[in-house]
Amino acid sequence: MSNAAKLVMMANQIARNFAVQGEDKAVAETARHILDFWDPRMKAQLFSCGEADLSPLAARAVARLRTKEEGVSGRSG
Repeated sequence: MSNAAKLVMMANQIARNFAVQGEDKAVAETARHILDFWDPRMKAQLFSCGEADLSPLAARAVARLRTKEEGVSGRSG
């Protein structure tokens, strides 16, 4: 299994664990977990994987993080 496939699997597992909290909360908590505990290289590799193999909850969390990361990297000054 490639490293990218492992990261996708991990993101899906995290989302599945939070799914019992309801969809919106699961997305938010999955995104928070990845933001807090994954190093920047892991997040960058996950972002480059696309969303094809991500569960719907994990895909929404990754999309939320990607938007946040783009906002941070796009700041000037």
